[in-house]
Amino acid sequence: MRSVALISLGCPKNLVDSENMLALIKDAHLEITDKFSEAEIIIVNTCGFINSAKEESINTILEMAEYKKIGNCKVLIVVGCLVQKYQEELMVEIPEIDAFLGTHNYQDIVETIYRVLNNEKVVQVNKEHTNKYFELPRYVYTSKHYAYVRIAEGCNNCCTYCAIPQIRGPFRSRPQENIVDEVKNLVANGVKEVILVAQDTTQYGIDIYGKFKLVSLLEELSKIAHLRWIRLLYCYPNYFSDELIQVIRDEPKICKYIDLPIQHADNTILKKMGRRITWQEIKSLIMKLRNNIPNIIIRSTFIVGFPGESREHYNNLLKFLKDTKLDRVGAFTYSREEDTPAGKMLNQVSENIKNKRLEKLMELQYKIILEKHEQYIGQELIVQVDGSSTDNENLWICRSQGEAPEIDPVILVYYPKPLKPGDLLLVKITHLHDYDLIGEINRELT
Repeated sequence: MRSVALISLGCPKNLVDSENMLALIKDAHLEITDKFSEAEIIIVNTCGFINSAKEESINTILEMAEYKKIGNCKVLIVVGCLVQKYQEELMVEIPEIDAFLGTHNYQDIVETIYRVLNNEKVVQVNKEHTNKYFELPRYVYTSKHYAYVRIAEGCNNCCTYCAIPQIRGPFRSRPQENIVDEVKNLVANGVKEVILVAQDTTQYGIDIYGKFKLVSLLEELSKIAHLRWIRLLYCYPNYFSDELIQVIRDEPKICKYIDLPIQHADNTILKKMGRRITWQEIKSLIMKLRNNIPNIIIRSTFIVGFPGESREHYNNLLKFLKDTKLDRVGAFTYSREEDTPAGKMLNQVSENIKNKRLEKLMELQYKIILEKHEQYIGQELIVQVDGSSTDNENLWICRSQGEAPEIDPVILVYYPKPLKPGDLLLVKITHLHDYDLIGEINRELT
């Protein structure tokens, strides 16, 4: 039996693509392995969002190419965002690659494997973007108790710094019944938490139903028996309705956690970014969320060093963070992307200034999160077990509704008894460790 190993880079949306390909591979009776040295076929699902992601993708491709010399690899296939944009350059620079599949060609992965095994060089990168959403089977291999569920593909926002619309195409929602069926199947296979993702989840449904349908989708998902938590990521603030706030507040299964990609808090920079919202409107939404949903956790991401960002613009961003005290914040320096409007703007900020601004912002946010986490000491939280620490099998990595996997702090609990991922515990927070919370188990919950 032919053995296949796949490495998935980038965001959760990319992970869903990887799991779609793995399902097709599994259905074709090919063996899936996590041992790259033994795999005959290696697939790299790349990210091409910003420069650091591109570098990681290229380094990973080169690392996997070495297995043609030191391992069992006969076929190296590269897929995804980096291929969609830079296929021609990759063909020249990394001749070890045997096949290229773009972001609209995942469904051809099995055929591609056999074509390459038959000594063909395969290049399938559709430059004309589709308006269809391709429904594919799914094999969840990263975790058995939570899963990302993509509710739409592509993006229509066209922010001036972002190449995603060029890479992924226009925004296209999945039919609601398909999403509900997928979640039912995931839950039947042991998933307790689903995390809804898209480039912009709040726009869900507008293209196929003529109106926003995220509230309706959440109501239907909430009816699914044995589904514990529903988490929302990538909720652009522009279309965050009162009805959406209400369903998050009133439905117990929906995590009291919102990810709002804000990106900046100065109106001049927001306009240059093409964000179509003001910092005043963003701040008003944050206040409304906090007033209507007790103990809501709000996460966001920010870009520093956007072209033309002055000290005043940057200080307005810092003031916004001091005033709003967001619970979770990620930040990165502006990455100048080819063929984007921002990439052609004058007054590009130097890397040195960008890095200093990022460092100062994260120092400020560290103080904010420390202050917020100190308020948890002595509180009891219901948490879900993700797994045990690699350093200590009795140290359990857990999350409450307030933490998304992989991007947020965790709750560490020492417990010298066996637990399994997905178990539910009542934990009392006792102290802090850097960004993370430390707790002790009061009791196991069913």
